[in-house]
Amino acid sequence: MHKLIFDKLSFTCFSRKLLAFLSFEINHFGKQYFCSFVFLLSSFSVQGFTVTQQKSLEAEFPLQVGAASLKITPPIGSVMGNSYGMNISEGIHDDLFAKALVFDVDGVKAAFIALDLISLPYGLVAETRELIATQTEIPVENLILTATHCHAGPQMNPRFLKNIGGEAEKKSLEYLKQLPEKLLKAIQMAEASLQPVKASIGSFYEEKVNFNRRFLMKDGSFRTNPGRLNPLIKRAMGPVDPLGSVVLFETTDDRPLAVLVNFALHPAIVGGNQFSADFPGVVSQLMEKSFGEELVTVYTNGNSGNINHIDVQNNSFLEQYEESARIGTILAADVMKALSSRRPLEINSLEVARMEVAIPIPNIDQQKVIWAEGILDRFGKSSPPNFGDVVEAWRIIDLKSVNKERIAREQYTTTVPLKKDGNAILSEVQVMGFGSELALVGFPGDAFVELSLAIRLKSPFTNTIVCEQSGNGNISYVPDRKAFLEGGYEVNSARFSPGGGELLVEGVQKLLIDIFYD
Repeated sequence: MHKLIFDKLSFTCFSRKLLAFLSFEINHFGKQYFCSFVFLLSSFSVQGFTVTQQKSLEAEFPLQVGAASLKITPPIGSVMGNSYGMNISEGIHDDLFAKALVFDVDGVKAAFIALDLISLPYGLVAETRELIATQTEIPVENLILTATHCHAGPQMNPRFLKNIGGEAEKKSLEYLKQLPEKLLKAIQMAEASLQPVKASIGSFYEEKVNFNRRFLMKDGSFRTNPGRLNPLIKRAMGPVDPLGSVVLFETTDDRPLAVLVNFALHPAIVGGNQFSADFPGVVSQLMEKSFGEELVTVYTNGNSGNINHIDVQNNSFLEQYEESARIGTILAADVMKALSSRRPLEINSLEVARMEVAIPIPNIDQQKVIWAEGILDRFGKSSPPNFGDVVEAWRIIDLKSVNKERIAREQYTTTVPLKKDGNAILSEVQVMGFGSELALVGFPGDAFVELSLAIRLKSPFTNTIVCEQSGNGNISYVPDRKAFLEGGYEVNSARFSPGGGELLVEGVQKLLIDIFYD
């Protein structure tokens, strides 16, 4: 039995402290693993305010926040899987959610919504933005959508759904069709609950659950996930980001309303045929068990395109749900420790900006397109092509002919539009600045950790939180320039030419400087 007990957490801002004990049990090969927490909670009654009192409250607490959580689990029998997965779901291990935050400072409104999905196709983002802009008070440019990148959610690629066909395809397409309305509902719920809040931020450093997955081998080659205890490994080819960020929003009477958690780790632990939010879902469940179900935990993934949970130097490990629970429990404990030493944020203004970034792409001739169509037609069939060909074919099809006029979702593959000359994709970066102390960054794709490290290093804000799988839609992997010289799976998947990741970083840095000094 292993126990991890936090019995000295002190939340000085909470006016009434209650003690709660939470035990989380993991079963593995007949053994019992217990991670126990002692969490401090608060309990308050809701009071009414006169208009004068409310205005006085808003003057003292300029930031208003509304939070909402909405279940978005697909129906059993629809298609699930990772980027290339085409499993037909047989059950639900744990539900998927949309977690929405709406912000208002002096009449400037913005929204942030995190979804337990692997990615956000351009068509989904475009339709959701239009709905929210027309039916709420939140402008199109003031909305950031981000995906947690969980690999045990629904398949988001209509082309792959077509290969499955039948009732499973029908269920999946109907689910995708309904998603924008569900996301609108989540935003409306959050907007309706806007109230003055206090904000604070904490951080933690966790170096035992995330590892760079790209390696230089002794023969001079580069490999992704070369296997545990592989004697041919020479060294990892990049850093990790151990920094986790935690932003707490409390009501003016010290009741926890929402917490935003950010950490860079690929949620690719859980597979199989049951829907699951993976370890981000575990973090949310544990936070709700400690603070109450009314707390909205918004988990966002940092740049983790080259980061996962596999320690190649260790051959002792758990798998699937057990490993997901272990990592989620460790991160939940980290979040609690961060909250115990959090610092208040002074937020008197809200600035939001976004920028379209044209990223050059390689030339693709028509013969390659014909080849790619043939490869994808065979994918998921009785005699499938090899995986490397599928990766290359999907990249080609994604880049061949997407344009902004094709709004219907069934006409999209997954990626963002091309420029009119066809030589670049039109991606996007977004920033939200809260005073001078906090910035949220929406960064597209499955991005390399080096890129978010560069953003943080040069940001003028005291705290900068980078959330991948954002922007105006999916662009697959976003390697840094160095990785293109090394090659490998992530580079073969990338939709753009070398230097595209750095162009996105430059766009973010410009926006951060612009809103900071505005």
